[in-house]
Parts: sequence; structure tokens; C-alpha cells
Amino acid sequence: MYEFSIGWLIVGILIIAFGACVSLFYKQISDNLASGVSSYQNVKKFGLITVIVGFVVALSLHTLILNWIVSMIFPGRA
Repeated sequence: MYEFSIGWLIVGILIIAFGACVSLFYKQISDNLASGVSSYQNVKKFGLITVIVGFVVALSLHTLILNWIVSMIFPGRA
């Protein structure tokens, strides 16, 4: 059952902001924290995935996805 939550919306917006900052400053992050030019694409990919996860959390869809996975692993439990 879907239930919208303001708390998860705020958490999702924070995750989206973090992912957007990673995507925006990928060169500086890669130069300072990763292996430089060879990891530019990996850092940008991480930022994009983080933004997508932020949207899922902001819409409170993560609970539906997690319930679906748990019900597949443990039938009759969720």
C-alpha cells in the first residue's frame, strides 16, 4: 500500500541535492578523491544514480520496492 510521507520527501530532496552536486563537480571530486581523469565517467554515473535514488525516496516508492523484494525472498512474510 502506498503512503506519501513528508519526511521521506525531505530526505529525498537532500539525496537529490547531493547527487546533483556530485554530478556538477565531478571533475574536482574525481581529481581529489578518485584516480583522476580515468574515473570521471564513474563519478558522473554515481551522481546520476544518486539523483534517481533520491527521486524514488522522495516519492516514497522505496517502501514498495523493498516490500516486493522481501516478499520474493520470504513468501508469505511481507
